[in-house]
Amino acid sequence: MDDLLTSELIAKLDPLDLSSKRVFFGKLKGERRSKKRGQSVEFADHRPYATGDDIRHIDWNILARLDQFFLKLFLEEEDLSLQLVIDCSASSDCGEPSKFLFMQKAIMALGYVGLINLNRVSATAMGPGPGGVVSSLRDLRGKRRSHDLAQWICGLNPGGTFSFREAAERIALARRGKGLMLVFSDFFFKEGYEQGLRRLVGHGYDIFVVQVLSPQEVEPPIAGDLRLKDIEDGDMAEVTISAPLLKRYKAMLGAYCEQMRLFCARRDLTLITVRSDTPVDVLVLDYLRKRGIVK
Repeated sequence: MDDLLTSELIAKLDPLDLSSKRVFFGKLKGERRSKKRGQSVEFADHRPYATGDDIRHIDWNILARLDQFFLKLFLEEEDLSLQLVIDCSASSDCGEPSKFLFMQKAIMALGYVGLINLNRVSATAMGPGPGGVVSSLRDLRGKRRSHDLAQWICGLNPGGTFSFREAAERIALARRGKGLMLVFSDFFFKEGYEQGLRRLVGHGYDIFVVQVLSPQEVEPPIAGDLRLKDIEDGDMAEVTISAPLLKRYKAMLGAYCEQMRLFCARRDLTLITVRSDTPVDVLVLDYLRKRGIVK
Protein backbone atom coordinates (compact mmCIF):
# COMPACT_ATOMS: atom_id res chain seq x y z
CA MET A 1 0.00 0.00 0.00
CA ASP A 2 2.93 2.36 0.70
CA ASP A 3 4.00 1.95 -2.93
CA LEU A 4 0.66 3.34 -4.12
CA LEU A 5 -0.34 5.93 -1.50
CA THR A 6 2.00 8.29 0.31
CA SER A 7 1.18 9.48 3.82
CA GLU A 8 0.71 13.00 2.42
CA LEU A 9 -1.84 11.75 -0.12
CA ILE A 10 -3.69 9.70 2.52
CA ALA A 11 -4.05 12.84 4.64
CA LYS A 12 -5.70 14.58 1.67
CA LEU A 13 -7.99 11.61 0.97
CA ASP A 14 -9.22 11.02 4.53
CA PRO A 15 -11.75 13.93 4.57
CA LEU A 16 -13.22 12.97 1.17
CA ASP A 17 -16.30 10.94 0.31
CA LEU A 18 -17.78 9.62 -2.91
CA SER A 19 -20.70 11.39 -4.50
CA SER A 20 -23.15 10.86 -7.32
CA LYS A 21 -25.66 12.90 -9.28
CA ARG A 22 -28.24 10.16 -8.76
CA VAL A 23 -29.88 8.51 -5.78
CA PHE A 24 -28.99 4.86 -5.32
CA PHE A 25 -30.82 2.17 -3.44
CA GLY A 26 -28.28 -0.43 -2.26
CA LYS A 27 -28.77 -3.76 -0.63
CA LEU A 28 -26.90 -3.03 2.59
CA LYS A 29 -27.29 -0.39 5.24
CA GLY A 30 -24.55 2.17 4.82
CA GLU A 31 -23.73 5.82 5.27
CA ARG A 32 -25.29 7.09 2.03
CA ARG A 33 -28.39 9.26 2.52
CA SER A 34 -31.11 8.58 0.00
CA LYS A 35 -34.51 10.08 -0.70
CA LYS A 36 -36.21 6.82 0.13
CA ARG A 37 -38.06 6.93 3.43
CA GLY A 38 -36.97 4.43 6.02
CA GLN A 39 -36.15 3.95 9.66
CA SER A 40 -33.01 5.89 10.60
CA VAL A 41 -32.50 8.47 13.32
CA GLU A 42 -32.82 11.56 11.11
CA PHE A 43 -36.32 13.00 10.69
CA ALA A 44 -37.45 13.72 7.11
CA ASP A 45 -41.19 14.47 6.95
CA HIS A 46 -44.73 13.57 8.08
CA ARG A 47 -47.56 11.82 6.29
CA PRO A 48 -51.11 10.98 7.35
CA TYR A 49 -51.63 7.68 9.15
CA ALA A 50 -53.17 4.87 7.07
CA THR A 51 -54.66 1.60 8.24
CA GLY A 52 -51.95 -0.98 8.75
CA ASP A 53 -49.12 1.51 9.49
CA ASP A 54 -46.85 0.84 12.43
CA ILE A 55 -48.29 2.79 15.38
CA ARG A 56 -44.80 3.14 16.85
CA HIS A 57 -44.10 5.83 14.24
CA ILE A 58 -47.11 7.98 15.15
CA ASP A 59 -46.18 11.54 16.17
CA TRP A 60 -48.01 11.81 19.50
CA ASN A 61 -47.26 15.53 19.82
CA ILE A 62 -49.18 16.28 16.63
CA LEU A 63 -52.01 14.02 17.82
CA ALA A 64 -52.24 16.05 21.05
CA ARG A 65 -52.29 19.39 19.18
CA LEU A 66 -54.38 18.58 16.11
CA ASP A 67 -56.27 15.45 17.16
CA GLN A 68 -55.07 13.77 13.94
CA PHE A 69 -52.77 10.83 13.34
CA PHE A 70 -49.52 11.50 11.45
CA LEU A 71 -46.49 9.25 10.97
CA LYS A 72 -42.88 10.35 11.27
CA LEU A 73 -40.76 9.59 8.21
CA PHE A 74 -36.99 9.30 8.37
CA LEU A 75 -34.14 9.35 5.85
CA GLU A 76 -32.94 5.92 4.89
CA GLU A 77 -29.17 5.44 4.74
CA GLU A 78 -27.83 3.08 2.12
CA ASP A 79 -24.56 1.98 0.61
CA LEU A 80 -23.06 3.09 -2.68
CA SER A 81 -21.14 0.69 -4.88
CA LEU A 82 -17.83 1.77 -6.40
CA GLN A 83 -16.66 -0.20 -9.44
CA LEU A 84 -13.07 0.40 -10.60
CA VAL A 85 -11.90 -0.93 -13.96
CA ILE A 86 -8.27 -0.85 -15.16
CA ASP A 87 -6.80 -1.61 -18.58
CA CYS A 88 -3.97 -4.18 -18.32
CA SER A 89 -3.10 -4.38 -22.02
CA ALA A 90 0.45 -3.88 -23.29
CA SER A 91 -0.26 -0.33 -24.52
CA SER A 92 -1.22 0.75 -21.00
CA ASP A 93 2.35 0.10 -19.84
CA CYS A 94 3.87 2.68 -22.19
CA GLY A 95 5.10 6.18 -21.55
CA GLU A 96 7.15 7.97 -18.95
CA PRO A 97 5.70 8.15 -16.36
CA SER A 98 3.99 4.83 -17.05
CA LYS A 99 0.29 5.09 -17.82
CA PHE A 100 -0.28 1.83 -15.99
CA LEU A 101 1.45 2.99 -12.81
CA PHE A 102 -0.65 6.16 -12.88
CA MET A 103 -3.84 4.11 -13.23
CA GLN A 104 -2.77 1.81 -10.38
CA LYS A 105 -2.27 4.79 -8.05
CA ALA A 106 -5.53 6.41 -9.17
CA ILE A 107 -7.74 3.37 -8.51
CA MET A 108 -5.99 2.81 -5.17
CA ALA A 109 -6.75 6.39 -4.14
CA LEU A 110 -10.41 6.13 -5.16
CA GLY A 111 -10.77 2.68 -3.65
CA TYR A 112 -9.33 3.98 -0.39
CA VAL A 113 -11.89 6.81 -0.30
CA GLY A 114 -14.68 4.30 -0.89
CA LEU A 115 -13.47 1.88 1.75
CA ILE A 116 -13.00 4.41 4.57
CA ASN A 117 -16.59 5.57 3.96
CA LEU A 118 -17.96 2.01 4.17
CA ASN A 119 -18.96 1.81 0.52
CA ARG A 120 -18.80 -1.49 -1.37
CA VAL A 121 -15.71 -1.44 -3.59
CA SER A 122 -15.10 -3.82 -6.49
CA ALA A 123 -12.28 -3.82 -9.04
CA THR A 124 -11.76 -5.49 -12.42
CA ALA A 125 -8.60 -5.81 -14.52
CA MET A 126 -9.23 -5.99 -18.28
CA GLY A 127 -6.65 -7.97 -20.24
CA PRO A 128 -5.86 -11.19 -22.13
CA GLY A 129 -8.02 -13.49 -20.05
CA PRO A 130 -11.40 -15.26 -20.38
CA GLY A 131 -13.90 -12.75 -21.71
CA GLY A 132 -11.28 -10.00 -21.66
CA VAL A 133 -10.92 -10.05 -17.86
CA VAL A 134 -7.69 -10.99 -16.05
CA SER A 135 -8.95 -10.90 -12.46
CA SER A 136 -11.37 -9.10 -10.18
CA LEU A 137 -12.21 -8.30 -6.57
CA ARG A 138 -15.77 -8.15 -5.26
CA ASP A 139 -17.50 -6.30 -2.45
CA LEU A 140 -14.64 -5.01 -0.32
CA ARG A 141 -15.87 -2.94 2.60
CA GLY A 142 -14.12 -1.06 5.41
CA LYS A 143 -10.71 0.56 5.81
CA ARG A 144 -9.03 -2.70 6.82
CA ARG A 145 -9.64 -4.03 3.28
CA SER A 146 -7.39 -1.32 1.82
CA HIS A 147 -4.41 -3.66 2.03
CA ASP A 148 -6.32 -6.36 0.14
CA LEU A 149 -7.04 -3.87 -2.65
CA ALA A 150 -3.41 -2.70 -2.69
CA GLN A 151 -2.11 -6.27 -2.88
CA TRP A 152 -4.43 -7.02 -5.80
CA ILE A 153 -3.39 -3.86 -7.66
CA CYS A 154 0.33 -4.53 -7.17
CA GLY A 155 -0.13 -8.07 -8.45
CA LEU A 156 -1.39 -6.93 -11.87
CA ASN A 157 0.99 -7.37 -14.82
CA PRO A 158 0.15 -5.51 -18.06
CA GLY A 159 0.69 -7.25 -21.39
CA GLY A 160 -1.00 -8.58 -24.50
CA THR A 161 -4.28 -7.45 -25.97
CA PHE A 162 -7.99 -8.14 -25.44
CA SER A 163 -11.45 -7.35 -26.75
CA PHE A 164 -12.83 -4.30 -24.98
CA ARG A 165 -16.33 -5.21 -26.14
CA GLU A 166 -16.13 -8.65 -24.53
CA ALA A 167 -14.61 -7.27 -21.33
CA ALA A 168 -17.29 -4.58 -21.04
CA GLU A 169 -20.02 -7.13 -21.63
CA ARG A 170 -18.68 -9.38 -18.88
CA ILE A 171 -18.33 -6.45 -16.47
CA ALA A 172 -21.88 -5.27 -17.21
CA LEU A 173 -23.33 -8.71 -16.56
CA ALA A 174 -21.38 -9.25 -13.34
CA ARG A 175 -21.96 -5.94 -11.59
CA ARG A 176 -24.46 -5.70 -8.76
CA GLY A 177 -26.18 -2.87 -6.97
CA LYS A 178 -25.95 0.72 -8.17
CA GLY A 179 -23.31 3.37 -7.84
CA LEU A 180 -20.21 4.75 -9.53
CA MET A 181 -18.04 3.10 -12.16
CA LEU A 182 -14.70 4.51 -13.32
CA VAL A 183 -13.00 2.90 -16.33
CA PHE A 184 -9.28 3.68 -16.71
CA SER A 185 -7.65 3.10 -20.11
CA ASP A 186 -5.94 4.87 -22.99
CA PHE A 187 -8.87 3.64 -25.16
CA PHE A 188 -6.59 2.91 -28.11
CA PHE A 189 -8.51 -0.18 -29.20
CA LYS A 190 -8.26 -1.18 -32.87
CA GLU A 191 -11.79 -2.57 -32.61
CA GLY A 192 -12.93 0.84 -31.32
CA TYR A 193 -14.35 1.83 -27.95
CA GLU A 194 -17.96 2.37 -29.03
CA GLN A 195 -19.40 -1.13 -28.61
CA GLY A 196 -17.72 -1.60 -25.25
CA LEU A 197 -18.95 1.67 -23.79
CA ARG A 198 -22.48 1.01 -25.06
CA ARG A 199 -22.54 -2.20 -23.02
CA LEU A 200 -21.63 -0.32 -19.84
CA VAL A 201 -24.42 2.26 -20.17
CA GLY A 202 -27.31 2.01 -17.74
CA HIS A 203 -27.84 -0.57 -15.03
CA GLY A 204 -28.08 2.22 -12.42
CA TYR A 205 -24.46 3.40 -12.61
CA ASP A 206 -22.87 6.79 -13.09
CA ILE A 207 -20.04 5.94 -15.46
CA PHE A 208 -16.86 7.98 -15.77
CA VAL A 209 -14.46 7.20 -18.60
CA VAL A 210 -10.91 8.17 -17.64
CA GLN A 211 -8.61 8.30 -20.67
CA VAL A 212 -4.95 8.26 -19.64
CA LEU A 213 -2.35 9.46 -22.16
CA SER A 214 1.40 9.66 -21.69
CA PRO A 215 3.26 12.95 -22.33
CA GLN A 216 5.01 11.24 -25.26
CA GLU A 217 1.65 10.46 -26.88
CA VAL A 218 0.58 14.07 -26.57
CA GLU A 219 3.94 15.53 -27.69
CA PRO A 220 5.92 12.81 -29.55
CA PRO A 221 9.69 13.39 -29.11
CA ILE A 222 10.62 11.65 -32.37
CA ALA A 223 11.92 12.62 -35.80
CA GLY A 224 13.45 11.13 -38.94
CA ASP A 225 12.86 7.84 -40.76
CA LEU A 226 11.45 5.24 -38.39
CA ARG A 227 9.95 1.78 -38.39
CA LEU A 228 7.15 1.72 -35.82
CA LYS A 229 5.87 -1.49 -34.25
CA ASP A 230 2.50 -1.96 -32.58
CA ILE A 231 3.29 -3.13 -29.04
CA GLU A 232 0.17 -5.30 -28.86
CA ASP A 233 -0.21 -7.09 -32.21
CA GLY A 234 3.20 -6.48 -33.82
CA ASP A 235 1.96 -4.55 -36.87
CA MET A 236 4.77 -2.61 -38.55
CA ALA A 237 4.73 0.78 -40.31
CA GLU A 238 7.58 2.74 -41.90
CA VAL A 239 7.16 6.50 -41.58
CA THR A 240 9.16 9.68 -42.01
CA ILE A 241 8.52 11.94 -39.03
CA SER A 242 8.37 15.57 -40.15
CA ALA A 243 6.92 18.74 -38.67
CA PRO A 244 3.80 18.62 -40.92
CA LEU A 245 3.24 14.97 -39.98
CA LEU A 246 3.52 15.73 -36.25
CA LYS A 247 1.06 18.60 -36.70
CA ARG A 248 -1.35 16.25 -38.46
CA TYR A 249 -0.89 13.64 -35.72
CA LYS A 250 -1.74 16.14 -32.97
CA ALA A 251 -4.82 17.29 -34.89
CA MET A 252 -5.98 13.68 -35.33
CA LEU A 253 -5.39 12.91 -31.64
CA GLY A 254 -7.37 16.00 -30.65
CA ALA A 255 -10.19 15.03 -33.01
CA TYR A 256 -10.20 11.48 -31.64
CA CYS A 257 -10.51 12.70 -28.06
CA GLU A 258 -13.24 15.19 -29.01
CA GLN A 259 -15.17 12.53 -30.89
CA MET A 260 -14.94 10.28 -27.86
CA ARG A 261 -16.12 13.10 -25.58
CA LEU A 262 -19.19 13.69 -27.76
CA PHE A 263 -19.91 9.95 -27.93
CA CYS A 264 -19.84 9.77 -24.12
CA ALA A 265 -21.91 12.94 -23.65
CA ARG A 266 -24.72 11.59 -25.85
CA ARG A 267 -24.93 8.52 -23.61
CA ASP A 268 -24.73 10.29 -20.25
CA LEU A 269 -21.13 9.17 -19.71
CA THR A 270 -18.46 11.57 -18.51
CA LEU A 271 -15.07 11.56 -20.25
CA ILE A 272 -11.98 12.76 -18.39
CA THR A 273 -8.71 12.92 -20.35
CA VAL A 274 -5.60 13.16 -18.20
CA ARG A 275 -1.84 12.81 -18.72
CA SER A 276 0.15 10.21 -16.80
CA ASP A 277 2.43 12.90 -15.36
CA THR A 278 -0.52 14.45 -13.49
CA PRO A 279 -0.16 14.09 -9.70
CA VAL A 280 -2.81 11.74 -8.30
CA ASP A 281 -3.95 14.32 -5.75
CA VAL A 282 -4.60 16.75 -8.63
CA LEU A 283 -6.64 14.08 -10.42
CA VAL A 284 -8.79 13.44 -7.32
CA LEU A 285 -9.05 16.91 -5.81
CA ASP A 286 -9.30 18.84 -9.09
CA TYR A 287 -10.45 16.74 -12.05
CA LEU A 288 -12.78 14.38 -10.16
CA ARG A 289 -14.07 16.85 -7.58
CA LYS A 290 -15.13 19.28 -10.32
CA ARG A 291 -17.15 16.49 -11.89
CA GLY A 292 -18.84 15.57 -8.63
CA ILE A 293 -17.26 12.16 -8.09
CA VAL A 294 -15.74 13.12 -4.75
CA LYS A 295 -16.69 15.81 -2.29
